[in-house]
Amino acid sequence: MGIDLAFVWAFLIAFAVLAYVVMDGFDLGIGILFPFFRDKRDRDTMMNSVAPVWDGNETWLVLGGGGLMAVFPLAYATVLTALYVPLIAMLLGLIFRGVAFEFRWRTTRWLSVWDWGFSVGSTVAAFSQGIALGALIEGIPVVDRAYAGGWWNWLTPFSIATGISLVIGYALLGATWLVLKTTGDLAARARDIARPATYLTLLGMGVFSLWTPLIGPHYLGRWLSFPAVIFSVLVPLLVLACVTAVLSGLNRQKDLQPFLASLGLFVLGFVGIGISFYPFIVPPSLTIHEAAAPRASLAFLLVGAVMLIPIILAYTAYAYWVFRGKIRPEEGYH
Repeated sequence: MGIDLAFVWAFLIAFAVLAYVVMDGFDLGIGILFPFFRDKRDRDTMMNSVAPVWDGNETWLVLGGGGLMAVFPLAYATVLTALYVPLIAMLLGLIFRGVAFEFRWRTTRWLSVWDWGFSVGSTVAAFSQGIALGALIEGIPVVDRAYAGGWWNWLTPFSIATGISLVIGYALLGATWLVLKTTGDLAARARDIARPATYLTLLGMGVFSLWTPLIGPHYLGRWLSFPAVIFSVLVPLLVLACVTAVLSGLNRQKDLQPFLASLGLFVLGFVGIGISFYPFIVPPSLTIHEAAAPRASLAFLLVGAVMLIPIILAYTAYAYWVFRGKIRPEEGYH
């Protein structure tokens, strides 16, 4: 019996998406928090804190999307057809924030316009990701291996709630990143924002966890079956532990702890979604094996992934190591 290549690829794509969420989440959070920081010097420092890494963070989005297209073409075609609007909105938001990131350093007259462009682009991208996630959780109807829903199936109260929750969660990541990377009044204000963002993120996770089993019996059955039921018992305790770590770190002036603990909240949520989905890649219609490309294609592409992923991890780790420590307001990207 050979290696289950479809499962291996599902894990790799899930890992790429998780890496994107935890790495690009905090720099999207920086843009979401822009309206709360009016001073130009503060905004310059905020952008300088992510300038060395934000482009590289989006590598994981490309890897996840490209991998899905290559190894799960049926899932890619189905998801893209069902979620055209939120995914296009996400891409436009990412493009606009990228343009704003560069242009705001080159102008004085239009500085406020590009500041708002950076903030709006970040917020739209985050909200669209949440909308897409919520729609995927609710389920994408498939008939004869093709999307069988309508143009606006993705727009529901659940998907909107998921979008809002993700924006708040990214704002928490952004605030704790600023606590880690900045000093003085900027860091103090970031702490003040991180506290209510922590409670709101916890509320969003609670609503999300209680709402999801009501969507379909397959989710409730999945969480009550063994061994997933073990995680069902542990996850509330682990979430509370992360929330406690965030708040205690903020109160005790520990810079790294709140950021790592807020990342822990996202990891727990992502693992929970993965457990809920398995064995589906497009719930409740397509399983991992039904959507997978031929085994020969999976094996061929896996060779490239085995070589590429360590390189991405290495240069990502190197970039974060080189640019570790606090940001000096007078230095950075110009």
